[in-house]
Amino acid sequence: MKNVLVSVMLLTILQQPDIPVINHPPVIPPSTGNVFIITTDGLRWQEIFTGADSLLINNEKATPDSDLLNMLYWDSNPETRRKKLMPFLWSVAAKKGQLSGNRLYNNKVDVANAYAISYPGYNEIFSGTADEMISSNKKYRNPNINVLEFLNSKEGFKGKVAAFTSWDVFPYIFNEKRSGLLVNSGYENGSENSLTQEIINGVQQEVKDKQATRHDLLTFACAKEYLEAHQPKILFLGLGETDEFAHDGRYDLYLQQANAVDRMIAELWHWVQTTPGYKDNTTFIITTDHGRGSKTNKWTSHGAFIKGSPEVWLVMIGPGIEPLGEIKEQQQLYQRQLAQTIANLLGENFDPGQPVGEAIVLKKKETVLPPSEKDRTVAVVNDVRK
Repeated sequence: MKNVLVSVMLLTILQQPDIPVINHPPVIPPSTGNVFIITTDGLRWQEIFTGADSLLINNEKATPDSDLLNMLYWDSNPETRRKKLMPFLWSVAAKKGQLSGNRLYNNKVDVANAYAISYPGYNEIFSGTADEMISSNKKYRNPNINVLEFLNSKEGFKGKVAAFTSWDVFPYIFNEKRSGLLVNSGYENGSENSLTQEIINGVQQEVKDKQATRHDLLTFACAKEYLEAHQPKILFLGLGETDEFAHDGRYDLYLQQANAVDRMIAELWHWVQTTPGYKDNTTFIITTDHGRGSKTNKWTSHGAFIKGSPEVWLVMIGPGIEPLGEIKEQQQLYQRQLAQTIANLLGENFDPGQPVGEAIVLKKKETVLPPSEKDRTVAVVNDVRK
C-alpha cells in the first residue's frame, strides 16, 4: 500500500506544471555617473608601453624625417620616450588610473575574436561577444545588441548616449536603425545649431578625396560640440587615423597621430574635470580594437595570421578605478569583458539575451590592517625580552 501511495505522489509531482524560476539580476551599486569610451584604431601596445620603436623611427621608408621624429619622441629610456609620445596617459592616467597590457610583465589584454580586424573588434568591445559570424569589415547591420543600445533603453540613460566616430562603418556596427542610437560617423555633418558646428561642417565639406575614415580632429570637434550642448552620460569617441597611417606604412604619421590622440583625451579630461556634473563623476575607458604585426616587416598589417594582432591594451581612469598606475603583474583580460564592465560601472547588468563576457574584476589597493591590541602587546613583550 505504501508503494502505491508513493507512486501516486510521484506521478502527481511529475504532472505538475513547470513553475518558472525568476532570476532577478544582481543589484549593482554604480561607481560613476558617466562613462566615456575612447578608442584609437590599431594602436599597438608596444608604443603605449615602450614608446617609439627604434628600428621603425630610424627607417627611411617608414620615417622620412627621422631626425625630427627622434627629437620629438625618442629617448634611450623606454619610460621617458613613452611619456614623450603619450604625456597624458603617463602623467595623469598613470597616477590616477590603471594601465593594463604591458606584456613585458606578462600582463595581457587580448581580443577573443579570431580575426583581429576592426568590425569584429568593435563588436566584441560593445556586445561582449566574439561572434564567429562577424568576420569582415563589410557594411552590414550587426545582429548583436550592444551595451550602448542596452543602456539607452534604460530610464536613467534614455537619450543620454551618443557615439562620434571617424570610421563610417559604425552605423552598421551599432545597427543604428534598430538601436536608435545617435551615431555620427564619417563625414556626416553635426546637427548643432551653433557657429562652431557650422564652421566644422563647412570644413568637412571642403575635404577633398574623402575616405571611409574622417580626420580624427573633425570627429573630436563634432563630439565636443555635442557634449557641451547636450551633456550625455555615455559618450563613445572612436578615432581611426592611427590605423590609416599604419596601413600606409608611415610610422612618422602614426606616431604623430598617437600623440594627437593623447592631446584630445587630455582636452576631454580637462573639460570633464572643470564641468559640474562631470567633475569627479566620469570614468574614461581607453583602448583599441586590435593590435598589429609585432615584427618590423609586419607592423603595417594585422589579421588572423599576423603575430601580434590580437594583442591590445586598456586604460581606465575615474570613479570606480583605483589609482594603481601601470599593472605589472601576471593577468589575462579580454576585449569581450568591456561591455559588462561599462554597464556595471553605471550600476547596470548588461543582459542582451545571450552570454557575454564577465565584467573585469577591478583591482583594488591592498589594505594593510593596523596591528590588533594583542599583536601590539606581544610586540612590546618581545621587545622587553630582547
